[in-house]
Amino acid sequence: MNAADDKTIVKDYFNSTGFDRWKRIYGDGEVNKVQLDIRNGHQQTVDKVINLLSSDATLPDISVCDAGCGVGSLSIPLAEMGAKVFASDISEAMVGEGKERALKLFGNNDNPTFAVQDLEGLTGKYHTVVCLDVLIHYPQDKAAEMISHLCSLSESRIILSFAPKTCALSLLKKIGSFFPGASKATRAYLHKEKDIVKFLQENGFTVGRNEMTKTRFYFSRLLEATRK
Repeated sequence: MNAADDKTIVKDYFNSTGFDRWKRIYGDGEVNKVQLDIRNGHQQTVDKVINLLSSDATLPDISVCDAGCGVGSLSIPLAEMGAKVFASDISEAMVGEGKERALKLFGNNDNPTFAVQDLEGLTGKYHTVVCLDVLIHYPQDKAAEMISHLCSLSESRIILSFAPKTCALSLLKKIGSFFPGASKATRAYLHKEKDIVKFLQENGFTVGRNEMTKTRFYFSRLLEATRK
């Protein structure tokens, strides 16, 4: 399967059955134990990003590109805290849900701004570029290209999260336990941390702060890199 096929599968998935599934996970309604575990893990990652950004006391002064924003779990709280946020996702359904959530909070406000767009099509310049839990949809070579493109959009900082490739997680993925309900999900790619660090360094960034989120069914490594 090539990268174009992967992107089509991801787009179709998050506009159909995937949207229904992840809308529940990213919401606050009743879910099963596995979905609740993933919800809690993802929220921990979002909270860690907010803490990283707010600890610098610059949020009201910066622009943030939330690449792969989903339903706005990060974009909306960042906008509430004063950052100027551009949020994009390949899924029209996800973006539509994000817009609805933002409308309920902010009314007819242009912050955050939502757009249906894949990562490769993003343009502009932003102080900080954030891309959470998206690399799992990209194989190694495509991940390198995508990170390079995201780095070109960032004036100062980039924050990425990814499913780390370790022996334990590779085994879990192989036996079908890494993502329950595999028949309903997209392909899942794990990445070695040293490779992600290398990609960032090749694009002029130095990795600084990092975090790890691990629950029963959710594993995510978070890296913050700043331009040299």
